[in-house]
Amino acid sequence: MMTKVKTKQEIAAMREAGGMLAAVLHLLRGKVTAGISTKELADIAAAELKKMGGKPAFLGYQGYPDVICISVNDEVVHGIPRADKIIQGGDIVSLDFGVTVQGMVTDAAISVIADKPREERHVKLVQQTEAAMLEGIATLHDGMRVGDIGAAVQAVLDKGKYGIVRDLVGHGVGHDMHEDPNIPNYGRPNTGPWLEAGMTIAIEPMATLGTDRVYVAEDGWTIHTRDGSWAAHVEHSVLITQDGFEILTQF
Repeated sequence: MMTKVKTKQEIAAMREAGGMLAAVLHLLRGKVTAGISTKELADIAAAELKKMGGKPAFLGYQGYPDVICISVNDEVVHGIPRADKIIQGGDIVSLDFGVTVQGMVTDAAISVIADKPREERHVKLVQQTEAAMLEGIATLHDGMRVGDIGAAVQAVLDKGKYGIVRDLVGHGVGHDMHEDPNIPNYGRPNTGPWLEAGMTIAIEPMATLGTDRVYVAEDGWTIHTRDGSWAAHVEHSVLITQDGFEILTQF
């Protein structure tokens, strides 16, 4: 389904959902520390969202078993929270969360280093993945094309010689979790589908310290880097406006 121009009421619902989502990720950021399990983090997210009155968008989506995806180190995305998956100091932890309010979905992710980083390059990976996302967002305005976003994201990640995961992309969001068009993290300016004011999309770079190749684990969900290199993943749901954008999942 192609993402549609949203009504004022739909945008208001997405703002509300995005505010809840950002608040939960902000809370979790401070909880990512050595010794906590990924399941404990998921339970904190579930309890906090319930308190705020939002609905978890991921739970049950295509059979997904929890409210949040938590991916560690060489896990790029879609890691299932587990009681026996214990965070270690220096781990790169990706927290990918979705919230639904009045039937409208928002989707966002942050990557956090637990306690002290093990290597400077881990810090740079997280920083540059976020910088790439913000460069992609900065291109947005009415009457632009998807390739403009991908080219901006790619320029930042190529400069740092990071692997850009190509099998996974951003997407339209709103009435469904994943709407067309796909929003790749690479591309050429002035190519691809046109975007207009009132559309809502999720921009989500996934970058690695090695290969762009990935594989799905035996659990059917967790996606790892093929060479075991560590990865970072960040994401915002964004409204395109006449002359720019509004980040709906900004804390």
